[in-house]
Amino acid sequence: MYKAYFGLSQNPFNLSPDPEFLYRSPQHEEALANLIYGVRSRKGFIVLTGEVGTGKTTMLECLRDYLDAQRIEFAFVFNSRLTPEQFFEMVAYDFDLQCDRKSKTAVLFALNELLVAQAERGRTSVLIVDEAHNLEWDVLEEIRLLGNLETRTGKLLQIILAGQPELDRKLDAPNLRQLKQRIVLRCNLNALSPEETTAYVESRLARAGMPNQKIFSPEMLEEIHKRSRGIPRLINLLCDNLLVTAFAMEQKVTTVEMLEEVCEDLRLEWPGSSIRRGRGRYAATDEAPGLSGQWSVARDQ
Repeated sequence: MYKAYFGLSQNPFNLSPDPEFLYRSPQHEEALANLIYGVRSRKGFIVLTGEVGTGKTTMLECLRDYLDAQRIEFAFVFNSRLTPEQFFEMVAYDFDLQCDRKSKTAVLFALNELLVAQAERGRTSVLIVDEAHNLEWDVLEEIRLLGNLETRTGKLLQIILAGQPELDRKLDAPNLRQLKQRIVLRCNLNALSPEETTAYVESRLARAGMPNQKIFSPEMLEEIHKRSRGIPRLINLLCDNLLVTAFAMEQKVTTVEMLEEVCEDLRLEWPGSSIRRGRGRYAATDEAPGLSGQWSVARDQ
């Protein structure tokens, strides 16, 4: 909608996890390096955690690009609300196992055959599970048992569990202590600092064709950071809506007034905020047309 108006070649604040727009902050660089290192070194279990919207799925997309480039076999389980039977069926489908995919036994035999064949060629295989905090206990136990597929020199299957901080708390449960002991690498993504928020916005605009952006002043970027709490997904949401608003108002620079409107429309809350909730059509102080004074049209506050 606004790309031509601002001279952009792409939408800089798309909510989709596009690796091309990855902002390589130190923590994101470290997380990606750990994921790649864990896979290459055949470490077994790796856990990636972070609050909602901090970029976990984007990290996984970057890892998938790396695995594709290295021709490493991998399966990606993106829906974690699964029974054990459904889990094995999805694994079989993503690894393209030629077996009865509804039979756990058949899937395990075919998977072991694939992993051994890959190991004989000096390659490894990877299982990625996103939204792993939603996994049921019995599915987590099945995943732990998959970690038993190994040779004397290393794990045949590298397993990456990505999820919200609830995943860490779930792994601390006594009944998962065996799985917890097998986790050799942990990565965590935190919210961006004010400086990182500025760099994040500017890097995405530069990637979209605006290397020297003037749309967001330093003061606006401070406000965006405060209201988004440094969460990349919320930063994208605010900036995208601000660009739409500026385009609609035929303005080239965003303002705090625009931000106030966007935050109210999104019902966004942040520390110290006082966003007004939706108002009823009628209040009890102003008389509505045709009524006997019991209801009234609400005035703007």
